[in-house]
Amino acid sequence: MTGHIDEIAAAPASRRQVLAGLGAFGLALAAPKVTRAAGGTLVVSNWGGDWNDRTVRFVEEPLVESQGIRIVRDLGMEPERKAKMLAERRLRRGTVDVLHLNQGDAFEMHQHDVLADLDTAQIPNMADVPDTLKGAPYFVPWLYSGVVIIYNKDKVSTPPQSYEELWDAKWAGKIGFTNQLYFNYMMMSGLIKGGNITNVEAGQERLLELKKLTEPRIYATHQHLQAALLSGEVDIAVNYKARGLQWIKDGAPLGIQYPAEGAIAVLFGTCLPKRAPSPELAHVYFNAMLDRQAMAHLAEASFYAPANSASALSPELREKIDFSPEEQKALNFPDYAYVASNTATWMEWWNKNVAA
Repeated sequence: MTGHIDEIAAAPASRRQVLAGLGAFGLALAAPKVTRAAGGTLVVSNWGGDWNDRTVRFVEEPLVESQGIRIVRDLGMEPERKAKMLAERRLRRGTVDVLHLNQGDAFEMHQHDVLADLDTAQIPNMADVPDTLKGAPYFVPWLYSGVVIIYNKDKVSTPPQSYEELWDAKWAGKIGFTNQLYFNYMMMSGLIKGGNITNVEAGQERLLELKKLTEPRIYATHQHLQAALLSGEVDIAVNYKARGLQWIKDGAPLGIQYPAEGAIAVLFGTCLPKRAPSPELAHVYFNAMLDRQAMAHLAEASFYAPANSASALSPELREKIDFSPEEQKALNFPDYAYVASNTATWMEWWNKNVAA
């Protein structure tokens, strides 16, 4: 939430084939395990909150720390963590071994010479990842989802069928956004009225129209937005399908509407900083992330679809978290080069014009 990644940016249609491959999950022969001496310290840069809690529970504690590897967690939002990585380019030895990012941010960090290519021979579980997902040599694909419309079924009898239908005064005060997805909202706004995902300049103008028309409530994190939905402060949220499914599992009376324009896709994974102090241990971590059973547990807990095509998912869970063939075909994958060259400007604009 994402061939080589510059090829993906130039030909987003090929990315849509990713999900078709993921839809045909099947168990394959188990990959050989990599054995290494236990011990050492590994610094992992990750988001906090429930995302990190699940990472610890299903990957870090059972599959990494159990080998005697001590994990130091450096948690925070991606802008701060990316800024730290950029600053560490000047150092002879960095402080982070594993960097969690979405693929767009990974592309940006690679452009800035922050990331090293991976030694896939040390990540045997990568054999279970479809080629269409593992083309970037510096990125370990992990989980994916798409931006949809999530609504309170008790209060919204006829939900918006498209992003564009959010531009309606009847939703005044009822829509919730999170600062974490600011760039997705610009892309969403660029898509409406027959636009496209790289039409962000027009999208910014439309966001200003939306702000004036509906005064959407802006929340700092996914968790704050969830609380607003549960309390009735807002009736509609624009967020990842996986988040909506998580909140439904927690007992919220929510429905999910796939937007007519096609959802904006997101792919999450990890990278190896060039100045990582423990690159060999980082590869132990990368392989553990893609463990078939760990990914099945993560999918069940988070409702993000796993990149490992051999993950041990039940048919019922696979149907719930995945997209239909028609929805897969309509997914909009960002042009990562375009995103990387504009992220800082977009954030500044969002903070000044929407979040303020």
